[in-house]
Amino acid sequence: QLQLVESGGDLVQPGGSLRLTCAASGFSLDDYAMGWFRQAPGKEREFVAAIMWSGSLTRYADSVKGRFTISRDNAKNTAYLQMNSLKPEDTAVYYCAAKRYGVAPMTPIEYDYWGQGTQVTVSS
Repeated sequence: QLQLVESGGDLVQPGGSLRLTCAASGFSLDDYAMGWFRQAPGKEREFVAAIMWSGSLTRYADSVKGRFTISRDNAKNTAYLQMNSLKPEDTAVYYCAAKRYGVAPMTPIEYDYWGQGTQVTVSS
């Protein structure tokens, strides 16, 4: 069974940090681009960050550039999203997604597999 499972979401104060983890099971992430998206209540799912299957290219939404870092560890079959200097507007459910041989795609429809999401709340 092919599955992506996110973890690491939490309640954090503004200015704080979190690291989200996306673990794959049932398939190898070696050939897959990985993406992170988020969805706040009443809003559409939006792109956050993506990394090419080879790891040689990363892309970020302007709203998180310089604060968030996407990475991958193929040996652990895992992708990460390091989030620093968090703001209240970063509050959302965060989803990871996988696209085979993807070149860090930025739209949800391009992805093949999705996780169930993890809640990130930034509030004092």
